[in-house]
Amino acid sequence: MKQIYLLFILILTNHFLVLSQRINVLSETDLTPINNVTIYTPDFSISTLTNKNGNADISNFLGKEFIIFQHPSYQTVTLSYKLIKSNNYEVLLSERTIKLSEITISANKWKQESIEIPNKIISIQAKDISFNNPQTSADVLSNSHEIFIQKSQLGGGSPMIRGFAANRLLIEVDGIRMNNIIFRSGNLQNIILIDPNSLSGSEVILGPGTVIDGSDAIGGVMNFQTKSVTLSENDTANIKLNGFIRYSTANNEETSNFIFNYGRKKWGLLIVASHSSFGDLRTGANRSSKYPDWGKRPEYVQLIDGHDSIVENTNVNIQKFSGYSQNNFLQKLKWEITKNISLDYSLFYSNSSNIPRYDRLIQYKDDKLKYAQWEYGPQFWLLHNLNIKLNKSHKLYNQMLISLSYQDIEESRIDRKLNSENKRIRIEKVKAYSLNIDFEKELSENNTFFYGIEGILNFENSSAEKINIFTDETTICDTRYPDGGTKFQSGAAYLNYKLKLNNFLRFQTRIRYSRINLNSKFNTNPYNFPFSDIRINTGALNGSFGFVYTPKQDIFLNLNLGSGFRAPNLDDIAKVFDSEPEHVVVPNENLKSEYAYNSDLTIEKIFNKSAKLNITFFYTYLDNAMVRRDFTLNGQDSIMYDGVLSKVEAVVNAGYATVYGASIAFSADIDKHFATKANISYSTGKDDEQYPLRHIPPVFGNLTLIYKAERFKSEIYSNFNANKPWDKLPPSEQAKTHLYTADGTPAWITLNVKASYQINKYIQANVGIENIFDTHYRPYSSGISAPGRNLIIAIRANL
Repeated sequence: MKQIYLLFILILTNHFLVLSQRINVLSETDLTPINNVTIYTPDFSISTLTNKNGNADISNFLGKEFIIFQHPSYQTVTLSYKLIKSNNYEVLLSERTIKLSEITISANKWKQESIEIPNKIISIQAKDISFNNPQTSADVLSNSHEIFIQKSQLGGGSPMIRGFAANRLLIEVDGIRMNNIIFRSGNLQNIILIDPNSLSGSEVILGPGTVIDGSDAIGGVMNFQTKSVTLSENDTANIKLNGFIRYSTANNEETSNFIFNYGRKKWGLLIVASHSSFGDLRTGANRSSKYPDWGKRPEYVQLIDGHDSIVENTNVNIQKFSGYSQNNFLQKLKWEITKNISLDYSLFYSNSSNIPRYDRLIQYKDDKLKYAQWEYGPQFWLLHNLNIKLNKSHKLYNQMLISLSYQDIEESRIDRKLNSENKRIRIEKVKAYSLNIDFEKELSENNTFFYGIEGILNFENSSAEKINIFTDETTICDTRYPDGGTKFQSGAAYLNYKLKLNNFLRFQTRIRYSRINLNSKFNTNPYNFPFSDIRINTGALNGSFGFVYTPKQDIFLNLNLGSGFRAPNLDDIAKVFDSEPEHVVVPNENLKSEYAYNSDLTIEKIFNKSAKLNITFFYTYLDNAMVRRDFTLNGQDSIMYDGVLSKVEAVVNAGYATVYGASIAFSADIDKHFATKANISYSTGKDDEQYPLRHIPPVFGNLTLIYKAERFKSEIYSNFNANKPWDKLPPSEQAKTHLYTADGTPAWITLNVKASYQINKYIQANVGIENIFDTHYRPYSSGISAPGRNLIIAIRANL
């Protein structure tokens, strides 16, 4: 009787296990779980989906010979239940190089399928970020091979998109705009404040995004999305611990990262912490015979026994005084108050050491180095963000998102000329507040409205002093911006309508009105400006119209027509600084907004679900363009600035400027293991005086060959740039002779290889060699040469 009882228990237990048999669906190369994999039989009589942990119950598939696993980002496979069982109920899927369908958020702040959006959008996935091992968020964009990055120093990275850069581009993190009233029109490094190791992905909208995002989004919008809290699906806490360590040889980079997630069913916590230390960057040793000395650092300044001494650099390829360090911290709290109401709080913190401004440290005057010191002080950034989301049907909305944010920003500039006893410190502090309320209302399956309001408030204060490096005596000196403080405020409302006319045609139209006010005061007036304050009170109405036409399932035709605008900010209208040697930019109280009118056409063809060709053309007309030109101050074309007679310039409104270009992207899955990708981008532009625009990069692109196998992935790729001839450089770049050869920027090409191996479920190893042939090159407009041969080693843990 006892044996019968035990047999009964075993049979019952086996029956229970069969009834609840769980399967794990994982990515082949890194063993990460895959969410939303559709599992079904050929006749569709049985189907299910994997959850966020890659799990699904396949009890109903018992004994089936054909079970199909399908996901738009992975190769479809068909397996028998018997084979699945023999593999211990684990299924590995191979990732596609082409994505048949993607979800995007940036286009209107709500999730949409990419095929519904007429704009050209570049999507960068978290897996690509970790595989490429970028040192900064600027490198994240550069690794897409569709966005050009300029660097004035190692601690920098200024994207150029369709001929626009700096404050003509909008940077967002989790939908919160980082642009503030002191975002420069020159090259900008604020993007490196965002920790690349905290990202779940990034989306870049090419072309004006002003209708949704407001002023500044003329050339594009870069939205960096950070990792989210992962809650538990049951009563057991969801605890995850991730991290990595990395070393790179070109600048002796040492980076460590820690990620902790704790999630219950209704609430959770996420912490991400990173530290990076970068030494002086070594550039490539193999130079063109035509420019054998270009990019060498033969000497530098060092304070020895109370005197500035010129010291010979024992290795001319080491770019002395380019290193820095940075700390980043992110904390998120999530609380699902009810089924329909959730609350999310985020805290972002970033702080750096001093960051040497390398392009200034290699400037010469009268055959001597001009500066003994020139660096940005510690970059400090603090962001608090609170989101309240309502997901409940209402006559005015189906979803509502309320977002409140506060940012505290501090940046400074420290410079001292050769043999000077005084160093100058200029400090800018900005406090930025924002409120966004966004709604989504689905009228029917094919009709959806998105609408919302936005309020922004900025306060800025500038200070400056000179400090004697020997006596510590302090004196007040001229500030970069008006020393009486600045207040900026804007308000806006927008409406976006999406309509699906039929299975072949979708269109979206948008409209937005913005109102902007700025008031800046001078307490002191050292240059005798003919005004004591500067005011802006302006508004703009913008709109766009676009459609997506799909005559066949594998052909997409996107057309988008839109307008954008940029109101002058404090940096445009009121700063005083030396733009280049013996030139000084002064305020212009009569500066007005500029307006962009853009059209872009995208043609995309998918071949047999295994290859994709994307061709995009764009044209932008910039009216009332803000450009830097010769100017006069009180009738004088030159003034004394920082002890130097300098030519007066100001940002003024030119008649117009035009930018146009094209890009081609191709990707293909050759077979299960091999794939390839290629990109090439071209743009050109001039203002109404036929001067080339400053932020037009040369033709650039990439060619990549990919190999994938179980637990392993590798890429061998080539990056290339065409030359930028001297006569194609704008006047502002021609004035920087120390950054260019006599012929401009030479063409260059590099060969690189990267690989990852998943040692087990928890540990992954990454290795890469960038610039294998140790080629010396300097990307267009950059003040520092690019890394030479660079070995990257990283170990990642996922517990």
